[in-house]
Amino acid sequence: MGIPSFTLKKEEANVGLFNDCFPPVMDGVAVCVENYAKWMQKMAGGVKVITPNVPGADYGKLDYQVLDYFSIPVPKRHPYVTGIAEIDPMFLARIAKLRFKIVHAHCPFATGMAAQRLAKLQGIPLVATFHSKYRDDFARVLPKPIVDGIIRYIIDFYESADLVWVPQESVIDVIREYGYKGNVEVMDNGSDLVADYPEKYFVDARNALGIKPEEFVMLFVGQHIWEKNPRLVIEALARMPDVPFRMFFVGTGYAAEEMKQLVTEKGLDSKVTFVGMLTDRDEITRYYAASDLFLFPSLYDNAPLVVREAAALHSPSVMAEGSTAATILTDNVNGFLVPNDPEAMEAKLRELVADPERVHRVGVQASKSIVRSWEDCVGEALDRYNMLLRIRNLPTIERI
Repeated sequence: MGIPSFTLKKEEANVGLFNDCFPPVMDGVAVCVENYAKWMQKMAGGVKVITPNVPGADYGKLDYQVLDYFSIPVPKRHPYVTGIAEIDPMFLARIAKLRFKIVHAHCPFATGMAAQRLAKLQGIPLVATFHSKYRDDFARVLPKPIVDGIIRYIIDFYESADLVWVPQESVIDVIREYGYKGNVEVMDNGSDLVADYPEKYFVDARNALGIKPEEFVMLFVGQHIWEKNPRLVIEALARMPDVPFRMFFVGTGYAAEEMKQLVTEKGLDSKVTFVGMLTDRDEITRYYAASDLFLFPSLYDNAPLVVREAAALHSPSVMAEGSTAATILTDNVNGFLVPNDPEAMEAKLRELVADPERVHRVGVQASKSIVRSWEDCVGEALDRYNMLLRIRNLPTIERI
């Protein structure tokens, strides 16, 4: 990492969690890393999160330490930031004082590279999780030869790891398609919204949002980018002027203004609300609780946390048939699948609006079948870390 390790007395740390984004920047991977840090700190302690600096972020009240490094905004992808850890002398001085047992990279880029170099320098294992369809991100803005080169770099990164995880079985096909040939394991993501919510909580949530008893509520939570297929949702809703519904879009992204323009063009302003970015988990939970149906027909996502979060609040998802993300659902059992077509989406939504009891029944089954607590998931991750450390004949992480 740029500083000779043998000249410094090391502070022992258990786990370094590395990712290019972390709250207050909110996406599924950031939420994942946040919950790994929270629960691993409770179970074992000695957790450090390494991430680019977000202006205004305050990590002083956390139970674990966040080591952030100098960053710059990612062009056209507000609020994301990036940087190079090795050019920040203050960060280098802080990280050089630490001796980790294991490091876990949740991205293959700037922060993942820092994890890779630190693992090599300290002679410790590197675990890497493949979360996203990276090709889709770059194909939108770069020519194919450059994209192909980036994908080769990404696969080289994962092939350098001691252990590679994906968040659900179907994602193995994606990383294989990119060219990865090594061993890969499924490590589930969890939900921090697992609880026994009383009926009053759902009623109060709807009242707080001013929802009328006769209104059917639909919800989208995630980046406002076209890759997540919000156009399908808007065009389907525009075909339902006779249906009393409310639709909430929660999040932000490069396509937000274009999505709002499309909603206005379709005459949906009175029924569709753009909430913006929510960082308060209690507030976003209220939207999940108020919704009857979660609309997430993304062709881009691998294993979206938001689908499991919605399920925790008994809101089943409508997802695109054949998508990687939809493989956790069985149609009409714990969710609903629909072709990637506005007419088909309209027909499915009309069918479900007319049968709210069926929607609720499927939502309850979703909460039982696809929702797992972060505490449980992180406990399993810790066990897997220790298995790898034993194989390498290295000190294991003791539970508190």
